[in-house]
Amino acid sequence: MAKKGSRIQVILECTEHKTSGQPGMSRYITTKNRKNTPDRVELKKYNPILKKVTLHKEIK
Repeated sequence: MAKKGSRIQVILECTEHKTSGQPGMSRYITTKNRKNTPDRVELKKYNPILKKVTLHKEIK
């Protein structure tokens, strides 16, 4: 039987990398609780291509 819960997987994508014009993409996969966080998640994560911590937003 599959789990029935409110946790879902989300993909986080770097916002600075899109505007920089460099090839490649920085993405992370994480989970969130849909009941506690109904809006999109924004976290600061490390971007290995830019070699610094940047803001990553949830994409759908």
